[in-house]
Amino acid sequence: MKKTIKKILLYSLGTFLFLVLVLAVHIYFVYRPAPNANTRVMARIDIKQPISQDDANKITSWMAHEKGIDHAVVNAQNRNVVFTFFPLKTTGDRVTQDLKSNFALKAERFVPSGEQMKSGCPVASTSYAYKIYKVISNII
Repeated sequence: MKKTIKKILLYSLGTFLFLVLVLAVHIYFVYRPAPNANTRVMARIDIKQPISQDDANKITSWMAHEKGIDHAVVNAQNRNVVFTFFPLKTTGDRVTQDLKSNFALKAERFVPSGEQMKSGCPVASTSYAYKIYKVISNII
């Protein structure tokens, strides 16, 4: 009788651990989906020289006509360009290179450091889905 109970508990524990592993892998892949035609990414380009509001308007107009760019905002005071784009049509690096060549600007794409990425969106870090993802990613 004890042998049967031990066997049942062992199989139950094994099945439970297997299902937890399957769930963890599922959450990992769902949380990091591959980009599709509706995926939009936000990026920023820092301009390393002064620009006027007229220059900012020209850049905004140019970006509105570029393939794959959804929306762009240029701040002449802060000298940066924030834009959203479709990653299946273009990349942030390509947009940066095209902007530099078309306007002869000293500019570079802003890429956050590892520390800045860790302290990313304050809303995401308080969500339950994010907390579960972090626990699972630390285990894996």
